[in-house]
Amino acid sequence: MTTPGTITVASVPSSHVYVRHLSVQRAIDPAATEVVRLPDPDPDGGHPGSIRPAGARWWPPAMLEPHWVREHRHEFDLFHLHFGFDARTPDQLRALTQALREEGKPFVYTVHDLRNPHHEDPALHAAQLDVLIPAADRLLTLTPWAAGEIERRWGRRADVVSHPHVVDILTMRRLAEDELRDPGEFRVGLHLKSLRANMDGIPMIDALSEAVGTIPGGVLQVNAHRDIVEEDGARYDPEVASRLRDEGLDVRVHDFFRDEEFFAYLAGLHVSVLPYRFGTHSGWLEACRDVGTRVLAPALGGYADQGADALYHRDATGRLDAGSVREALRALAAAPSAWPARAAGHIAWRARQRGEIAAVHERIYRGLLERGAGDERQAG
Repeated sequence: MTTPGTITVASVPSSHVYVRHLSVQRAIDPAATEVVRLPDPDPDGGHPGSIRPAGARWWPPAMLEPHWVREHRHEFDLFHLHFGFDARTPDQLRALTQALREEGKPFVYTVHDLRNPHHEDPALHAAQLDVLIPAADRLLTLTPWAAGEIERRWGRRADVVSHPHVVDILTMRRLAEDELRDPGEFRVGLHLKSLRANMDGIPMIDALSEAVGTIPGGVLQVNAHRDIVEEDGARYDPEVASRLRDEGLDVRVHDFFRDEEFFAYLAGLHVSVLPYRFGTHSGWLEACRDVGTRVLAPALGGYADQGADALYHRDATGRLDAGSVREALRALAAAPSAWPARAAGHIAWRARQRGEIAAVHERIYRGLLERGAGDERQAG
């Protein structure tokens, strides 16, 4: 190992909140130094051999280059891929996995997405998975549903390791104490962001508007980024922009939220709606759980296994079933959240869960390094 007693991981990425929360905070456990993840290299390069941290900028990931693997082979023990390979061709990913094999570096892949939420056409992502999943020495995923799909499609077993908390523990505690929800309202939030490929905009606005209007105290808050509602925006959508000017909606147009703004936004909602036509897992859902906001999600992918509070449906053609949206929201409104009473216990559980998730990763890493790349590959 690169340093006695520690495991050094080349993680793609390492600065993302999900990956950061795979380790135990030293402030909580001073002895938690067993796993070290290299900082994300500067995507713009630097002097040869540099691993200058990218900070918040980790895209495009330099670690996906085979030459990076070879140049830095003495600086890491194993390679763990999460996401960030959207722009890589299957051949480029095949070259990466071959470089890892040649250098004797175990390859771990956590399958976050079985369908890329940014791609209307699933073909490229499917071809990428056809390279990565068979090549991995160890597979992880976030839900039993996804593990079942991986075994069905590729004949590989994936360890199910839950998503850790997204909101930091101190912020969870502060938001639980502040309680930003108006008890006289039933505020339903729909955030269109920048209308990525898997989002259903106007059909979801229409269904929610009708449903919320039947609930006492119901308010539909629709948030959107400026780039889809302003005419000079990079993703301007005139139909959506026009719909958001209708009366009866509480519309908030803004740029990307900073973390503290995002968490406060979620904490002010009674329900957050995931308006997805396709997808697999959701960090947004996990953030809602962290602040006690219930989630209405589509009945697809792993959202139910992740803990969505209610589900809506689509018909065989993919058309939104507005009646299922209405029924789900009415059921949520009729069952008030128990969050204020259970917040402290939930937050304590999230802290414990993070330690358990970190321990699972360390055990998997050590097992691979003790056995050698290729010797612990899971079969179906």
